[in-house]
Amino acid sequence: MNPAPSLFLVGPMGAGKTTVGRLIAELFRMPFIDLDHEIEAHTGAAVGLIFELEGEAGFRRRESAMLAGLAARHGIVLATGGGAVLDAENRRVLRENGFVIWLDADVDAQLARLARDRQRPLLQAPDRRERLERLARERNPLYAEVADLRLPSSGVGNSSHAAHDLLDLLEARWRRGNPEAA
Repeated sequence: MNPAPSLFLVGPMGAGKTTVGRLIAELFRMPFIDLDHEIEAHTGAAVGLIFELEGEAGFRRRESAMLAGLAARHGIVLATGGGAVLDAENRRVLRENGFVIWLDADVDAQLARLARDRQRPLLQAPDRRERLERLARERNPLYAEVADLRLPSSGVGNSSHAAHDLLDLLEARWRRGNPEAA
């Protein structure tokens, strides 16, 4: 059992972090927060526009600041963006403030799930497969570094099934806790 006050979902784009996160939050009766949506609400600009105006580095600065504030809250389910793990300080914040779940999707599953997506800045590439493979090589070791639990999300089935599978795993491996009380 790993006591932690909150649940944080990490993983690549298209892994189902937002969809599964919402369902898990509902099942545990916890508030759900999507990090990218919070950045958009706070700035009044879409992630794509932030990338366009400030570049990836500008977006990552905003992401780190928002993550630090949200991770300090207790009793939430937080879906991070796929690149949140790139920053070492973000990885520390995730590890120290919650139980981290890596929703792991292979490139074929990502391509299928993101086939119609034209909004994600890092997906705007001539060869989507090559881009997703490169991102996986770069990020998978970082997801593994922070994860308390890895759940493959590439298989057949819907998000509801994945959420219930995750619920069973969490009941065995996670206990809501307050790290300050320890």
